[in-house]
Amino acid sequence: MNDLAALGDEALKLTPSLWAAVWLVLGGPLLLGLVALYWPPRRMLTVVAAYLPVMAATGWLIVTVAASGPRHASLALGELTLTWYLDGLATLLMLLTQTVLLASAVFAVGYCRAAELPSRPAAWLWPLLGGLSSGLTLIWIAADLLSLYVGLELMGLCAVALMLLPGEADALAAGMRYLLYALVGSLAWLLGVSLLLGAWGRLDLAGLAAVAEPGTVTTIAVALLSAGLLLKASIFPLHAWLAPVHGAAWIPVSAVHAALVIKASFVILLKLWLLLVPGQVVAAWGLGGLGSLAVLWGGLLAWRASGLKALVAYSTVGQLGYLMLAFPLLIGTSDAVATLAWRGTWLHLAGHALAKAAMFMAVGSLVLATGRSKLSELAGTSRRLPLPLLTFGLAAVTLMGLPPSAGFTAKWLLLQAAMQGQQWIWILVLVLGTMLTAAYLFRMFRHSFDEQAPPLTYRRLPPGMDLVPLLLALAALALGLVADLPLNFLSAQGASS
Repeated sequence: MNDLAALGDEALKLTPSLWAAVWLVLGGPLLLGLVALYWPPRRMLTVVAAYLPVMAATGWLIVTVAASGPRHASLALGELTLTWYLDGLATLLMLLTQTVLLASAVFAVGYCRAAELPSRPAAWLWPLLGGLSSGLTLIWIAADLLSLYVGLELMGLCAVALMLLPGEADALAAGMRYLLYALVGSLAWLLGVSLLLGAWGRLDLAGLAAVAEPGTVTTIAVALLSAGLLLKASIFPLHAWLAPVHGAAWIPVSAVHAALVIKASFVILLKLWLLLVPGQVVAAWGLGGLGSLAVLWGGLLAWRASGLKALVAYSTVGQLGYLMLAFPLLIGTSDAVATLAWRGTWLHLAGHALAKAAMFMAVGSLVLATGRSKLSELAGTSRRLPLPLLTFGLAAVTLMGLPPSAGFTAKWLLLQAAMQGQQWIWILVLVLGTMLTAAYLFRMFRHSFDEQAPPLTYRRLPPGMDLVPLLLALAALALGLVADLPLNFLSAQGASS
């Protein structure tokens, strides 16, 4: 469990056919995005058809890893050697990434037309989404600090550029603020990497885990790496940039960013801690404390928010806090507690990604159809816009952790882990966080079902803009019903490592 990935030589090497599939998943979306830069898609089905090879390659990688176990590969670049590792966790994260990106790309076709976005900036949406996909995929399979850095920078630069696409003053200000935070986080990361390289002479995670000894250098290096990643992930109290960025961004960008981009930093952070400092129990509790404050403070900010996008953005701050509970529940606990926490953490990450992308898209449809962006201005929308509200409600079920959603199963597993580990404070956080989530999400329905206000003027949207987020929200619910399939896959891969 604490090895996170079997980074040893006992894993099978990638065959040429698997290499081709990896490169297709890694570079296919970017290539499609570059094509779309010059020939922007006009129909949603065109995007789906073009993306089928990438989805097929992702599915084949999952099947292969399930049948024959983890795979590893090395890529020599002069004196540098990059190490990539493909296990159950990596392949499932690749599937989640491609699913959300495909949904966002399909939704973006209708969004660009309905929002009447300028054609040239809108055309850059596609290659930047492709670059984002490449960065995320590289992060999932990277097993050395250099590959992780390249993936982080590619993902971060594409995310910043996507935020700047609207070109308006508020978007430029928010995007530049995001860029500043990302650069500070990258600087902290590079300082940490330099310390580890100078002390131990290697960058591969397996080698570092074998030779790195507890001490001042390792502690400072991991602290710098953690600070940079926490900043990029907008973990409390480093979350101030998140809501303004989402307030100015286009909806497909917000959906991908909240669902995937900020999760990447968490995944790297968890890898590093479990491999390099698995005995730092006190510090792990400190990270759990930050997560608890994020759950409560993010929930309060969302409850006080007056705008639709602000509510969903602050909700992201709170929901990310649940992921941080993985640190005290995984580090310094029994195998039984760690297993429950491990399963609950990844299930919450996947369920939140699907539900949050669906919620942002539903909010985008509401804003476009009504021309209003505040909660108080949505009175009467329940009759005229039932599908976006249904999608919002289904996504809310997952975020609140109600059965049968993935959110419910994930919180139940985390609750069991906290009880078995006798870490009672996290139980209180889970309960209070769930109540806060219900409070701020039901504010949306209180306004939308108010029939006393004067009727609004509505504009028609492409049908696919309702269908895509609805499918994502239903997927988050279905994931709770079939949670044993991905979780058992993760457990089997962990056992094989």
